[in-house]
Amino acid sequence: MTRRPIRIGVHLAPQHVSFEVYRNWWLQSESLGVDVIFNWDHFFPLDGDPSGTHFEAWTTLAVLGSQLQRAHAGTLVTSIGYRNPALLSAMARTLDRIMGGRLILGVGAGWFERDYAEYGYEFGSVSSRLQDLEKGLEIINERWAKDNPPPVRGRVPILIGGAGEKTTLRIVARFADLWHTSGPIEWWFRKNAALDDWCAAIGRDPTEIERTVTVQLEEAGDRTRLDEYATAGATVFIYHMNGPRDTDPVRALLAWRDTRGASSSGRY
Repeated sequence: MTRRPIRIGVHLAPQHVSFEVYRNWWLQSESLGVDVIFNWDHFFPLDGDPSGTHFEAWTTLAVLGSQLQRAHAGTLVTSIGYRNPALLSAMARTLDRIMGGRLILGVGAGWFERDYAEYGYEFGSVSSRLQDLEKGLEIINERWAKDNPPPVRGRVPILIGGAGEKTTLRIVARFADLWHTSGPIEWWFRKNAALDDWCAAIGRDPTEIERTVTVQLEEAGDRTRLDEYATAGATVFIYHMNGPRDTDPVRALLAWRDTRGASSSGRY
């Protein structure tokens, strides 16, 4: 199998900012040359003023994703508990058409209890949320096989976030096109190997799942550390930008990507 090219992504939180500034932040990121742009799926800020400005993920994604010319985009990640899975499948296939096949459907079990409590969703337990995630992914794939029009390539690439070795990585092995987690490099290596083990257990080729990782500020300019991740199988490197002026780490990642002969014109 041909090795996938290195991709650089940014994670742009829709909090504590006007929509006009946030829009420009997305367009600036694409102009820098990033390959994929993510927002997050929460209803309130995760840091700073808890009642500060915040925008909803999918309406934001629909508006800004449709304005991108080249970059892919998605949520990192949508909580499966906030939306009926069949509805989410329709939202994703519609936006994928609008974006010319450049949507990534990021999903996870959810974790931020305030989102559930204040918006009237049942928070449940970790176990029940993981059960909802697995069942929801089954429904999403079933709907894409039935509904018209289907996603551009028949299905939208699914990114699953999480690292629980007992259940989450088994779900990743079943459904994911991309897998995401973050943490110390040794921890990421262990989780990556555990995902390979789950793929072996269910009979799936582990190279079918693209590995992504969040890059910390101190790692963005450390090419030795980035090469270690790449050697272990990571191909999508995501930096959480803290504002429109926080571009130096992104530029460093892009320069490293280009030294590896990666092309930003490829597709997931």
